[in-house]
This record gives sequence, C-alpha cells and structure tokens, in this order.
Amino acid sequence: MDKLEQLRFPVGKFHTPKEFSEQDIANWKQTISDFSNKIDIFLKSIDSSQLRTPYRENGWNGFQVIHHCADSHMNAYIRFKLGMTEDAPEIRPYFEDRWAELPDATTENLEDSLMILKGLHRRWVIVLNSTEYDDFNRSIVHPEYGRKYNLAQLLAMYAWHCNHHYAHLELIKKSFE
Repeated sequence: MDKLEQLRFPVGKFHTPKEFSEQDIANWKQTISDFSNKIDIFLKSIDSSQLRTPYRENGWNGFQVIHHCADSHMNAYIRFKLGMTEDAPEIRPYFEDRWAELPDATTENLEDSLMILKGLHRRWVIVLNSTEYDDFNRSIVHPEYGRKYNLAQLLAMYAWHCNHHYAHLELIKKSFE
C-alpha cells in the first residue's frame, strides 16, 4: 500500500466477512458502543486549530470527519432497522462527499453532531443487544453495489467505519506531534 492509500485507509480497506461468529458480533457491537466516548476523549486532547487540518491532502478536516460520522451512522442505523423489519429492503445510497460540503458539515461547532452520535449509538446498541444471533442473517440490498449484505456484514462495515475515521482523527493529532 502506497503512502496515499495508507492515509486514506489507515486501518486497511474493509473486507466483507463471509462468515461470522457470536464473538465477531460481540466485538463489532462493542466498537459501536464505544465510539462516541472515544470521540469525546479524543476531543479533549486536540484543539480547534488542529481540527481544521485535513488528515491528508484533499481529505476532510477533523470537523468534517466527525460530522460525516454522524451523517453516516444515522444512515447505518436506519439501514439496520430496515433490515430488521423488512424482507431484504433496498436501501438508499447518498453522496457522502457532497454531504460533507454542506454548511452543517463544515461548521466548527461539533455539539449537534456529538449529540447525534451519543444518542444514536446508545439507541443502536439497544437494538443490537436485543437482536438474536440468527437475525444477523437478515439482509438489506445495496443498489450501488448490486448485492445483498446481511446485518452482520453491515455491522462489521460500520464497526470498521468507526475505526477507520477514528484513525483519520489520530492522523491529524499525530501531524502536530
């Protein structure tokens, strides 16, 4: 992996798991559960001027990364709930790069996005903890990729997404050390 790819994917690219265990599910749920607290702790270790810095050339700054996580995880939560309540629903993709340029995603005020992440992740964990192991085989259809993903794969992807963007924030912080 070249330097740009390392900056774009600091935890590596996501690989959709073909199989999953109860331990995998538990680990992914824990990542979802811990994410907003990790962000809170991270924000105590960095200042606003540092958050204005992109994690790579032509990448998002720290504010945009956090706002993006709120946007993305709202979509994830809805996608998961659709998969729990409907038979293989087709989800709606969105242009995350365009969303990241809207005024609510470029503001330096993180309060609203942090509230979204905290409340959303708490609710998401309630749903995840009440989901039976076999129900993680339920699926959604992603039209952009033209395939079904089971809920375990969706959970794995968003656990990766948490780690992926947290690593972007860490890259910003390390650039000032």
